[in-house]
Amino acid sequence: MAVLILGVGNILLSDEGVGCRTVEELEQRYQFPEAVRLLDGGTAGMELIGAISEADHLILIDALAAGRPPGTVVRVEGEDVPATFQTRISPHQLGISDVLAAATITGDLPASMVLFGIEPESMATGLALSAVVRAGLEKIIKAVVEELTGLGLPPLDLVDTVDGVDVVD
Repeated sequence: MAVLILGVGNILLSDEGVGCRTVEELEQRYQFPEAVRLLDGGTAGMELIGAISEADHLILIDALAAGRPPGTVVRVEGEDVPATFQTRISPHQLGISDVLAAATITGDLPASMVLFGIEPESMATGLALSAVVRAGLEKIIKAVVEELTGLGLPPLDLVDTVDGVDVVD
C-alpha cells in the first residue's frame, strides 16, 4: 500500500500554510515506513496529479475556512474530500479541486482519502502560524500518526520528551 501525506497551502499567508508546516513537523519528528511519502504541495495544482495517482491512500492536510472557531480540526474522508474543495475556496484550493477532479476522470484518484483540515485564524501576510492554529497543528500530527498506525504503517518517533526536554534519538 502506497500512502501519500500531502500538505498544501501558501506559507506566505500565515495560517493558510498549515498543511505545509504540518508536513515539515512530521518530517522532523518521525521516520516513516518506505510505503509512506510526505510531500509539501504548497500552492501547486496539476503538478500534483502524478504523486496523487501513485497513492493507494491519500492523507491531505490543509486550512479550511468554514466559519468554525479558529483552530478547529476536522476530518473528512472518502468522496467528501473532493466535494469539500468545491465549496471552500482559498488561493490554492482551485488547484487542488482541479487535481482531484482530473484524477477522478482519469481513474487515478486514490481508493482511500482523508482530509485533515483546520480553521484558520489569520490569512494575513506572514510566515508564522497563529497560536491557536499552531496548537491545532499538534492535533493534526497526532491524527496523522493514528491514521498511519491504523493502516499498519506506524512511524517511528524521533523525538522523545524527558522531564519536559525534547531528546532527539
